[in-house]
Order: sequence, then C-alpha cells, then structure tokens
Amino acid sequence: MNTQAMVERLFPMLITGDRTGARSTVQEWLSEGLASETMTQEVYWPLLDMVNDLFRRDQLTTLAHHYATRLLRSLVDQAQACYTQKDRSGRSMMLFCGDTEADDLAAQIVADLAEAGGYTVSFGGGGIAYDELLSAVQEQQPDVLLMFSSAASDAPNIRRLIDTLREVGACPNTQIAVGGGVFNRAEGLAEEIGADIWSDTPAGMLHSIETQPTRRATAEQRTVGQARTAA
Repeated sequence: MNTQAMVERLFPMLITGDRTGARSTVQEWLSEGLASETMTQEVYWPLLDMVNDLFRRDQLTTLAHHYATRLLRSLVDQAQACYTQKDRSGRSMMLFCGDTEADDLAAQIVADLAEAGGYTVSFGGGGIAYDELLSAVQEQQPDVLLMFSSAASDAPNIRRLIDTLREVGACPNTQIAVGGGVFNRAEGLAEEIGADIWSDTPAGMLHSIETQPTRRATAEQRTVGQARTAA
C-alpha cells in the first residue's frame, strides 16, 4: 500500500474535522490488511508532523490545527487498541513532553508503541513541575527516560533535568532519550544538551533504544554542550 497517498488523502479530512470520513477511510485501509502499527507509524505520525509544520509556518489556522490534532488522537487511540502486544521485556520507560496538544499526542504515540513492544511505560505528559518530575524519575529509576518537545523554550528545562540527574548520579542506569520538533529542526541540539539517544520518528527512537541500551553521552560531550549553552 502507498502510505504517502494515504497521508495525502487523509490530510484534508483532518484539517476540516471530518470525523466520519476519516474513520471510514481508515477502516477501508485496515480491511485491506494494513496493520494498525503501520498505520500509526507511516500515516498518523507523518500527518502529525505535517500539521505541526504547517501550523508553525502560519500556513494552517488554529481551528484547522485543533481539528486535526484531536481527530488524530481519536484515530491513534483506536489503533492502539489493535496493536499486537509482545511479552513484557522487564524494561521500564518514563515519558514526559511539552505542554501542547501536539507534543502530548507525539509522546502518546511512542508510549503506545513502546508498551506494545514489551516495555512497562509510565506516561506523564506535560505541565509537570521540575521538582516533581525529578523526584519521580529518581524514585522509579526507569531504564529509559524519554522527553518530547516541539518548542525551543522547553530545551533549557530538559537540559537542566539531564544535568541534575548526571551531576548527582541519581539514575546511573537510566538512558535519556529526546525527540520532537525542536530536536528535528535544530541539528545537534539533542547531543548538545547531553541526551544519550534521539530520533525523529517513533520507529527510529524505539530501534535505537532497543539496539543501543548501553549508549550514554560521554562526559566530554556533556561538557562541550554546557559550554555551548553558556555561550
């Protein structure tokens, strides 16, 4: 199936809030054998990227953006219910994100796919006070801490959290991953703030985490990143 053609067909339904048309179209594709996981990764995720990029460039109205993100969330929820669930792997993941609806949906997509892949997932969303988030991470000691953001204004707080965790040695076995629009737009930012893993797609993120579980940013990389941030 041509997933790019699916993206192009579904896009106008999303931005006009055509819930009936979108669901009917998706059901048509699923009945033809397209897996729900594939639908999420190769149709819904590119659509979310497209909607956010157009909105950021002022090429999409606020109403169209709201229609699209809320309808996409409904479709993502329906897809998640049909994911094939693998046996629990014994690995845990905590996810947090920026305050926007789009950030929350992006993080939810990864949370759903990671859970289907065998991870025990805690998804806290956005709007959580720094101290509360830091305390929760220190208490749970997850194998992976993943943070999503589309706004550049979120980067300093993510950097602050990473620095604190590393400086006090609170979670020595926790791998820190980042993703989202701000890291896609600013090349080198993820490495600069001291993240261990980063990717611009859910599949890429989960593949990197799965195949490089011991990857950590070096002390030298973190020092260089701190110097750049200070400058």
